[in-house]
Amino acid sequence: MRAVDLIRKKKEGLELNDEEIRFLVRGYTEHDIPDYQMSAFLMAVCFQGMTDEEILSLTLSMRDSGKVMDLGKIKGQKIDKHSTGGIGDKTTLVLSPIVASLGIPVTKMSGRGLGYTGGTVDKLQSIPGYRCEYTTDEFIDQVKKHGIIVAGQSDELAPADRMIYALRDATGTVDSIPLIASSIMSKKLSSGCDGIVLDVTCGSGAFMKDEKSARKLANLMVTIGKKAGKRMSALITSMDEPLGFAVGNSNEVKEAVGALKGNGPSDLMTVVYGLGSEMLMLAGIYSDRQSCINAMKKSVADGSAYNKMVEWISSQGGDASFLDDTSKFPAATKLTPVRALCKGYVSSIDSDMIGKSVMLLGGGRKKMSDKIDSAVGIKLIKKTGDYVRPGDIIMEISSDFGPDDDEAIHTAANAYHYSDEMPLKSDVIIGVIK
Repeated sequence: MRAVDLIRKKKEGLELNDEEIRFLVRGYTEHDIPDYQMSAFLMAVCFQGMTDEEILSLTLSMRDSGKVMDLGKIKGQKIDKHSTGGIGDKTTLVLSPIVASLGIPVTKMSGRGLGYTGGTVDKLQSIPGYRCEYTTDEFIDQVKKHGIIVAGQSDELAPADRMIYALRDATGTVDSIPLIASSIMSKKLSSGCDGIVLDVTCGSGAFMKDEKSARKLANLMVTIGKKAGKRMSALITSMDEPLGFAVGNSNEVKEAVGALKGNGPSDLMTVVYGLGSEMLMLAGIYSDRQSCINAMKKSVADGSAYNKMVEWISSQGGDASFLDDTSKFPAATKLTPVRALCKGYVSSIDSDMIGKSVMLLGGGRKKMSDKIDSAVGIKLIKKTGDYVRPGDIIMEISSDFGPDDDEAIHTAANAYHYSDEMPLKSDVIIGVIK
């Protein structure tokens, strides 16, 4: 078997079998197949696509390139959650302690951000002392003791995906639904969970810009998971404007803490309760959505969810006093209010531009080696549907006098669009796929 023959076969739109796909993945992981041949194969996939069976083979071969975690020592149903991401997406920070407080073990591996805003790990590490790196034994022990862990992704899991993704990023082959689905699911399947709930975002602040593409990706990932023997569910959620009001790492942690104290923005809590309901039902704790929502709201109202967050952060080395008093988070040097220049209703907010602004401030990475400034960010004051007059503050920008601050402020201001008529606001949860 030769890589060049398989590249030619895919270029001609023919289907590869499981053995052929495993040959390519194994050969690349073991450095027998060079970058230029794998790049050619990935580009062929971008143009020709893959069948469901090919995608499953690619997913499982990447999963099997490393360790598959055995979570059998942890009692209960382990239901994982994955989001395709977006601006202001701090759902993991709110959802994880709520679900853990209701008896579902949370075994979450999250990544760092590359692009407009930090990832979940970056947000958590704005809390002094928070530890993200764990061995497998430590990981399992943490969950057995506390019922929750949110750690960084282990290098032992799906190393082929890590190598292939780096190549995709460098060769313009990221935006292929078969490659996106296999990348996400290879990592999720290697984590050893019993079921997976997916949050597939769409809109200006998401990777999938339109609902059709998001549904296609969600359906594909649900199919892969089911064929791999996992219980699966997916929500399609809107990312046409930032989720909640806070964007930026410590800003988002503060908003998450407020949410667990009963002051969560309605759009954020709608997504949290939607995802949590799917997790609770997959775990078999409740059979209907309303019972799940009632249980989660009770956990927030009686303090159980917040107490679980304090336990979780403390158990992973974080200084939980920052949760009790969020003013302890370091503040950025400069606070700039951005004001409306006209009157009317906010008709839309371009999430992509808000995210770009935060990256320019230093709150995101242009490349993985960049350091994150956790203190910078944006607080939205007005959102879609709000009426403004000239001079009204629409957002506040926290910065540290970086070289791109002026561009960041200009970019953020231009993210807002106005109209004379109140816009129709769409639901944040667009659909459910099972």
